[in-house]
Amino acid sequence: MAEPLALYVHWPFCVSKCPYCDFNSHVRDHVDQDVWRAALLADLRHEAALLGERRVSSIFFGGGTPSLMPPSTVAAVIAEAEALWGLADECEITLEANPNSVEIAAFADLAAAGVNRVSIGVQSFDPQVLAFLGRAHSGEEARRAIAAAQASFARASFDLIYARPGQSISDWQAELGEALAFGTGHLSLYQLTIEPGTRFWSLAAKGELVLPDGDAAADLFDVTQALTRAAGLPRYEVSNHARPGEESRHNLTYWRYGDYAGIGPGAHGRRLAQASERHKKPENFIAAVERSGHGLKAENDLPPHERATEAMLMGLRLTEGVDLARVEIRSGLAREAFFDAGAAERLAAQGLVRQAGDRLIVTDEGILLLDSILSEVVRTG
Repeated sequence: MAEPLALYVHWPFCVSKCPYCDFNSHVRDHVDQDVWRAALLADLRHEAALLGERRVSSIFFGGGTPSLMPPSTVAAVIAEAEALWGLADECEITLEANPNSVEIAAFADLAAAGVNRVSIGVQSFDPQVLAFLGRAHSGEEARRAIAAAQASFARASFDLIYARPGQSISDWQAELGEALAFGTGHLSLYQLTIEPGTRFWSLAAKGELVLPDGDAAADLFDVTQALTRAAGLPRYEVSNHARPGEESRHNLTYWRYGDYAGIGPGAHGRRLAQASERHKKPENFIAAVERSGHGLKAENDLPPHERATEAMLMGLRLTEGVDLARVEIRSGLAREAFFDAGAAERLAAQGLVRQAGDRLIVTDEGILLLDSILSEVVRTG
């Protein structure tokens, strides 16, 4: 029986002057919904022709501001996926949202369209922190968005960013305590990182932005684990916490290296040992669909070692660890080709990893050293 399939739907557009959009070319005052709905459905049909008889286990609407996607378009995509493949029982259908009044107002209609889970980009409740992060919403808007999501959807999640410059343990305990008090079944808690080419990167290069050092960040991580465990939302991935049974099924497909189809401008996919990429610019995507019946920009075969490496890097992020036998099946390689058993034994003696049959697990003691562990146990070729 074929494995279930995850479906990622990328909606690139933001409203005019939207503070959340990373691409100015994607800001629109008006979008021809008939054209876009038809293009997304055509793109979806192309993937279905390639992937055959599968069941869709999850659908994730992400991108610019997907909560501003018309509910009729959301419903059409869900209905087409069901007609083409069929939806698994209790299929998880998630939509990303920002905490502002315009998006909150659409929650009820999106739920009626079939969305049963929402993921909200909160990042902080503190107005000074939100300003520092470049977010336009207020802490109060974030609180209202979470409450509205809980009222409209069966499941709700939101994110926070910690290990920020100058953040004390007591500050983080108070903010995380407030977050846990909402009682959502899922939280994403990310340590602030500095990526090349960003405003933070420039500030750090000038010495104007200093993140907590390794010991301070580790202390904040330990506090995070203690508070979330006590609240019944243990970590199941490096930065993700859930009540048992409320883990993100869609993201678990990524981390377990399952197939996922990506449709819409800029969407990426992994299916049938290939990496797929759609045209990013909306106009190019539409032109490609009109020309070829799909929005594909590139399809590249993934060599066995690359597949094995990706599966190891993703799977070892999970508290359940990675199934080495599954990686063998997905890559077509014997585990000796991608896994250094001797290194794993040395790390196990230090309490950093453990093996249980075919499964390799990074322990709580090892998770903060994950990058180093990966470099030792994963053979890349």
